Parts: sequence; structure tokens; C-alpha cells
Amino acid sequence: MTEFPDASESPVIEFRQVGLTYPGPPPFEAFRPSDLTVRKGEFITVVGPSGSGKTTFLNIAGLLDTPTRGTFLLDGIDTSMLKDTERTTLRGRRIGFVFQAFHLLPHRSARENVELAMVYSGTSRRERPGRAREALVRVGLGHRTDALPTRMSGGERQRVAIARALVGRPSLLLCDEPTGNLDTGNAEAVLQLLENLNSSGITVVLITHDLAVAARGRRTVSIKDGALSEGDQVGGC
Repeated sequence: MTEFPDASESPVIEFRQVGLTYPGPPPFEAFRPSDLTVRKGEFITVVGPSGSGKTTFLNIAGLLDTPTRGTFLLDGIDTSMLKDTERTTLRGRRIGFVFQAFHLLPHRSARENVELAMVYSGTSRRERPGRAREALVRVGLGHRTDALPTRMSGGERQRVAIARALVGRPSLLLCDEPTGNLDTGNAEAVLQLLENLNSSGITVVLITHDLAVAARGRRTVSIKDGALSEGDQVGGC
């Protein structure tokens, strides 16, 4: 089993002139060389209009795409030095994903959906039910562990998805438009949950096109035309 160093003293995300160009033809610069540091316990929002490069940022930060230039360190680990299998292992251990679509299996209970996240993580079969219940309690669904997603509200389904992201005890919670499919009340409940999780020490990076959602972060990074900048929010989202 691959062993990675302790991350307690390192930034969770460190971009050093990280960029991504697709070869084409013609070549397309999807993400311009950028610097970014996200430290443990931060709540960062990444905002930009459709087509700005938010998905590319997500794919790089989530170890789904490999930068074509620069250096990306995750928990102090130089990801450019890893083999594909090591990148997959690191992603599974250090990153929890929450998406706009819940991606739950409709005929599996909330607990079973959360357990599925541990199938390839090396967690023993005996340990999985308890870990899943613990994660569901943490998101306020301890009373719904046996419920099917088809019998749950949108807000509850997103909470199950967050529990699934948390069950591996990641360093980073990477959220892509997590309130995009929710009504106002459920969206607010999910944002409050993410804020509470952040207050407990979890690092949160939330990607959104919604400036009101972006304002919930302690720090906001903007993306426009594939370029990252801090301090100036992008209008016209």
C-alpha cells in the first residue's frame, strides 16, 4: 500500500505557476499559469461565469487532470512525481468530492451509498457500516440511515453525498456547485452544514457561479478566461 507523508504542516493546495494546455490542434490554454495557496482549515470559494475555467480548476485540484506546466503540491506532495496509481490513491485518501448532481444509487440506502465510497479505500467490510453511520450523523442524518434516496428531499440527498465525501476523512472537501440543484431553504441548510464542517477543521473549496454563495467563503478567488485572481469578484455570472 502506498504511504504518503504527514500533511499537518503543509498547505492543502499549493499551485506554483500551474497551467493546463490541451494539445489540439490548435492548442487551447484552458488554465493559465497561476499561483494559489489554500491552507488547512480555510474555506475558499472559487467564482466565475460559465466557461471561465472553473471545471478545469476542479479537475486539476481534484487530481483528475494533470497540469502541463508548473507544480501542484497536495498536502506537500508533488503530484507531478506520482504514477497514475499513486495519484488515484492520493485522491481517494485526501480529497472528498461533492457535486451539483448527487450521484446516489436510487435503490441503495443512505448508509449503503456512503459505504460504497470505502470499497476501494482499503477500509475493511466490518468497519464500513459504523464509519458510514458516523458520517451520516455528522451531517444530521443519523435518523435516515436506512432511507432510500427516492424517499429523501434534495437537501437530504446532498447531505448523503457530503457524508459520502467525508467518510474517507479527507484533507480537502472539494465542492462543485453543491447548491445548484436545491431550492433556497435547502441551499441555505447545505451552506450552513459546510460552514459547520469547516469550523470543525475541514478545509473546504467551493466552486460556484453564484456571487451570493461565493460570499459565504472566508476568501474568494475569481476565474475569468482561465486565469485565477484574488480580491476581484467576477460579475455577470
